[in-house]
Amino acid sequence: MIESMREQVVAACDGASKGNPGPAGWAWVVADEAGSAERWEAGPLGRTTNNVAELTALEQLLAATDPQVPLEIRMDSQYAMKAVTTWLPGWKRNGWKTAAGKPVAHQELVVRIDELLAGRSVEFRYVPAHQVDGDPLNDFADRAASRAASVQEAAGSALGSPEPPPAPDAPASRPARRRAPGKRAGTASGSAQSAGATRTIKAKFPGRCQCGRAYAAGESIAKNAQGWGHPECRTAGA
Repeated sequence: MIESMREQVVAACDGASKGNPGPAGWAWVVADEAGSAERWEAGPLGRTTNNVAELTALEQLLAATDPQVPLEIRMDSQYAMKAVTTWLPGWKRNGWKTAAGKPVAHQELVVRIDELLAGRSVEFRYVPAHQVDGDPLNDFADRAASRAASVQEAAGSALGSPEPPPAPDAPASRPARRRAPGKRAGTASGSAQSAGATRTIKAKFPGRCQCGRAYAAGESIAKNAQGWGHPECRTAGA
C-alpha cells in the first residue's frame, strides 16, 4: 500500500442518504503528503439511513488502509464518531446492548469496525460539514458520498472516475467585506442584519446544526457563524 511509507495517513470519510432513509452512499478519501486527495472510493447502498452510510464509510476506509500506519480520520458525523470512540466499550461490556438494555443499532457494522480498529493507531477528528472554507478532505468525501447516493454507482480513483462535482447548495467562499469607517464589528445595519438572518435554503442533504440537533434533507436551513443550521439558531448566534 502507498501508506506503508508514511509516518501518518490523513483521511476523511462520509455517508449520505437522500431522505434518511432514502438512496444512500458512502465515500472515503486519503490525502497525499501535501494534503490533497490522492486516492478515493465511493459506493452505493440502496435505500438506507444516514447512520448506516456513515458507519459503512468508516468501515470501508479502515479496510482500505494499512493497519500498520497511524491514521487520522476526519468526519462530520458525531454519531459514527461517538459510536466507535465513546459508546463502543460500554456496548461490548454489556454484551452488545445499550445502557437501556436494547440491542445496539447496526451491530454488524460496529463489530466489524471494532475488529478493524484492533491493534492500530487511529485518531478521530470531528470537522463540521458544509462550511465555507471548511476541511477540503471532508468536503471531497461529502461530495463523493452524495454523488454515489444520487446515481447509485461505484466510483473512485482506481476506476478512473473524475473528482466528484460540488453539491448544488455548496456555499461559495466570498471575500471579506470592508467595514465603513467608524463602524464596529458586529454592528451591521438593521436591514442588512435582517436580510441575512431571514435568508434560508432547503437542505439538499441531512446535517447537524451548531446547536447539536440534526436537520433533515428538505428542511429549511440558514447560514450561521459555524456553517449551516436551523434558522432560529442563526438568529440566536447573530
